[in-house]
Amino acid sequence: MGEIAYHYQTEFSLKGEAKHTDWIIRVVEKFDLKAGILNFIFVSDEELLEMNRTYLGHDYFTDIITFEYEEIEGISGDLFVSTDRVLENANDLKCDFEVEIRRVMAHGVLHLLGYKDKSKEDEMKMRNLEEEALELFHVKHNPNV
Repeated sequence: MGEIAYHYQTEFSLKGEAKHTDWIIRVVEKFDLKAGILNFIFVSDEELLEMNRTYLGHDYFTDIITFEYEEIEGISGDLFVSTDRVLENANDLKCDFEVEIRRVMAHGVLHLLGYKDKSKEDEMKMRNLEEEALELFHVKHNPNV
C-alpha cells in the first residue's frame, strides 16, 4: 500500500488527513493502479509561482504543480498546492474551500495518472474525472468487501 504524506508551508492544515489518505488511495485504485509515495505540499501563491517559473518556465499563478517519481513503484510524486489560489478559486466558483482543495488534490493525482488538460477535450475529461473523484470522498471504504 502507498505512503501518502501532508506537508504544510502555510498556516493551512488539512482536516481529516486519514480520511483524505483513504480517499486518494481509492481514487488511484479506481484506475486499477496502486498509490506509491505521494507527498502533498501546501504552499503560498508566491512559492508556487516561483516553482512554476523555475521548473516549468511559466510566469503565472497556478493551483497545483506535480512532479512524478518515475523510479518508484506505484503512482508516486510530489504535489505542490497553493492554498492561496485554492481559496481564490473557491471564492470565484462560490464553492466550499474543502471541496475545492479536494478537487485540486484529485487534479494533481489525475496528472500523475497520465491525464492532461491542455486541450478543450482533455480539460472536459479531466473535469469529469475530478467530479467522479470528489464523489468518492463521501463513500465509505470497506476493505473486507
